[in-house]
Amino acid sequence: MNKLVAEVIGTFALVFLGCGTILFMVQDVGLMGVSFAFGLAVVAMAYGLGPISGAHLNPAVSLGALMAGRMEAGEFIGYVIAQVIGGLAAAVLLGVMGASVGEASTTIGANGATAAVIFELVATFLFVTVILGATQDGHATPVAGLAIGLTLVVIHLAGIKVSGASVNPARSIATNVFDADAASQLWLYVAAPLVGGALAGILHKSGLTRAS
Repeated sequence: MNKLVAEVIGTFALVFLGCGTILFMVQDVGLMGVSFAFGLAVVAMAYGLGPISGAHLNPAVSLGALMAGRMEAGEFIGYVIAQVIGGLAAAVLLGVMGASVGEASTTIGANGATAAVIFELVATFLFVTVILGATQDGHATPVAGLAIGLTLVVIHLAGIKVSGASVNPARSIATNVFDADAASQLWLYVAAPLVGGALAGILHKSGLTRAS
């Protein structure tokens, strides 16, 4: 149960702080500030909650861990439910604070749905590959949380205008359900990251992206 509570809190923090920056501060900090808000939130949660649950905060990361053999199917389901609950709780609280939560939804950029699908899949694959590599048994590094957070910063810098750079179904569910237009695109932000995360887990389990 403590793992699930950690995932609720961690995903809540990611959505609350990252999307809160979009909703309340983007005019002051710009897209670079938004990128660092999401990345630094992950860094904080990785060090604060990582020892409890691994701080997945993302169904795609949990699926990667499942495919890599690091967790069981039942635990994976529990993680996903906890992550979605945490994300939705953050979105609701942002709404209570007066934000129009739909404005933080992940949306397809000017390059269209194909570009958004490619970015969400590839970026999630790279993100989960970094996570699995930085935390693997016998080779984990004390700066793993920093490496993971900075990877998310780079992903946002590269992809905010392509797809919104969610790479996280829990974050997309939390915000897209408050926007009718974005909700119709939600499948993309669930399916593409999950495929990317699964591929990263499969390759890691195969040994191709794992230290020997």
